[in-house]
Amino acid sequence: MKVIIIGAGVLGVSVARHLAVAGGDVLLLDQWGAGTGTTSTTFAWTNSSRKHDPAYHRLNLAGMEEHARLAEQLRGAPSYFLSGALQWADSSSQQLLADNVERLQSLGYPAHWVMPEEATRIAGGLRIPATTTSIAHFPSEGYVLPDLLVNSLLADAEQHRAKCVSGEVVAIDDRPDGVSVTLAGGEVFTGDRVVLAAGRWTERLAARAGIDVPMVTDTGRGSQTVGLLGYARSPHLDLRCVIHSPGLNLRPAVGGHTVLQALDLNAHVDPADPPSADGHLATILARRFSALLADPSQALEIDLRVGFRSLPADGHTVAGYASAQSRVYCLVSHSGITLAPILGRLAATEITTDQEQDLLRAFRPTRFIGVGRSEVEVDQRATALGEQ
Repeated sequence: MKVIIIGAGVLGVSVARHLAVAGGDVLLLDQWGAGTGTTSTTFAWTNSSRKHDPAYHRLNLAGMEEHARLAEQLRGAPSYFLSGALQWADSSSQQLLADNVERLQSLGYPAHWVMPEEATRIAGGLRIPATTTSIAHFPSEGYVLPDLLVNSLLADAEQHRAKCVSGEVVAIDDRPDGVSVTLAGGEVFTGDRVVLAAGRWTERLAARAGIDVPMVTDTGRGSQTVGLLGYARSPHLDLRCVIHSPGLNLRPAVGGHTVLQALDLNAHVDPADPPSADGHLATILARRFSALLADPSQALEIDLRVGFRSLPADGHTVAGYASAQSRVYCLVSHSGITLAPILGRLAATEITTDQEQDLLRAFRPTRFIGVGRSEVEVDQRATALGEQ
């Protein structure tokens, strides 16, 4: 079976790797190169902490477990870390944290309260503010180094004879006898199946094959898709897990660097006029970061990066064929980092065996057929889906 995969983000390379390992003839297409889209600007926290829909929660749990299995199979430097996560609250947020911990515990999700001394040991080189009223520990959560993960998946896929080609897809022809994909330069590739794993470009490309996959496509100031991340090159921290504190989230990066996320600042980001390293938003981010350092006077070097989330209109993963007759398999998710290993394996299984996988049943693109956009679109900021 020849499969053409459009999009070499973390989902695309994951399914490419699984298909290639299974012996498929795999061609991976991407306009700019592997891992250069949303995958390169993600907080990369593996979790099912605020996935309230039961089917979505189960899928994310499976994704967390699959990361550990995948880590044993991939060569090269580790890209997945089962670090656990800490979340602490002050008086204004303690009830929200308490409610979420209680909910997760009722589901059997590992979550428990810790004292500041234990939290400091778990976190590493951070100071827990005196205003902290409660601290929760989530030991099954972790984080990913996205660049390393994509590179390892792609290297394994190529070792199993997958091919990667750069180019802009301008047409997808979905026919009963096969599929073809046309690039901007006129080159045409034919195959048995297409996997559309194009992230935030999914709606536009799907439409070219006559498929409706509603996505949040606004990329203007304050859009749900817009996310600001800070990459702190100094000071070097001995940060050992993911941190969620009032006003700032943190995770470790390569070489003692730290990735910073302040969700409330996203509403003030204009991608057409990106925030500068010495501007107002950078100053706020630096002030919040300094407040968590053992020595708040340390010099900071923080680079800013604006990213765009891949957001299906109803907030949930899309995985499956566009119709019973279609040969185009759609794959897009807001939780791409957590779900990449499990979606890659399950999608590859469905494509190669035609056997429906139970975990994916609730996420078919066919759920959008005949449904008005206003009936499926949700404000994902209100449902905490943006906390990625």
